[in-house]
Amino acid sequence: MNTNRTGRGRMRLRLGLAAAAAASVAAASAALLVPLGQAASAQTTTASASRHPVKPTIVLVHGAWASTSSWNGVISRLQALGYTVDAPPNTLMGLKFDDAYLKSFLHSISGPIVLVGHSYGGAVVTNAATGDSQVKALVYVDAFMPAQGETVGQLVAAKPGSCVVVKNPTTIFDLVPYPGAPAGAADAYLKQSYFPNCIANGLPAAEQRQLAVTQLPLSTVALTQKSGIPAWKTIPSWAVVGTQDHTIPPAELMFMAKRAHAHITTVKAPHVSMILDPGVVTNVILKAVHATS
Repeated sequence: MNTNRTGRGRMRLRLGLAAAAAASVAAASAALLVPLGQAASAQTTTASASRHPVKPTIVLVHGAWASTSSWNGVISRLQALGYTVDAPPNTLMGLKFDDAYLKSFLHSISGPIVLVGHSYGGAVVTNAATGDSQVKALVYVDAFMPAQGETVGQLVAAKPGSCVVVKNPTTIFDLVPYPGAPAGAADAYLKQSYFPNCIANGLPAAEQRQLAVTQLPLSTVALTQKSGIPAWKTIPSWAVVGTQDHTIPPAELMFMAKRAHAHITTVKAPHVSMILDPGVVTNVILKAVHATS
């Protein structure tokens, strides 16, 4: 794990005491020049630090039916610019667990953070960042931005057109039991034949097939757990809206982004806009960095 461990050196000024009882005026004046010069140097250092603030750590949180590798194009661009980037795994076990896991991860980082969430990861960052003074900006990429008391299942069905809202979930999902699951809960994998047009429309066919195989499942518990106090109430937010998103209808993405007073960027992209156009997503992250530094 790359974390931003920074420290500040402290300068200790030691003044010598004159040994001679009768010092000349010239010698006393010369002695005064030392602390004055050091004070001027300290002021210059402080001014320089204010002009060059510490770069934040960029934390990228993936969503359901994706993985940390979905951020690869964004990661390479940010690292090339000298940013420390973390892409921790999102366990996709439901907001209560995922929120706590991400909170713990954020607390391991020193210094400012710009927190980015994709899809269901947006709901996770909305909860995990609440009350965390290190998080200076939130960036939502084709992501849920729930208000208090809302659920992911409620939001995805709020506007017509989502490919994951169907009468019979077994027609599009492979439901797999997992150890310790609450009664009736299962891991939901999108059927590989259904994945391309639902999640990755517009990407090359070979890449669609690869993404379908490497997807991480979402516990069905995550659809019904209510969101808490949203971090976007107090933390400046940015949103990337894919206008060809088949998973979360673009109208719903726009509604949530406007409600959160987010700075909105639209891009002609599917639900995984950070894969189709990582440059646009990176630029939005940089806007958040520069606006909050």
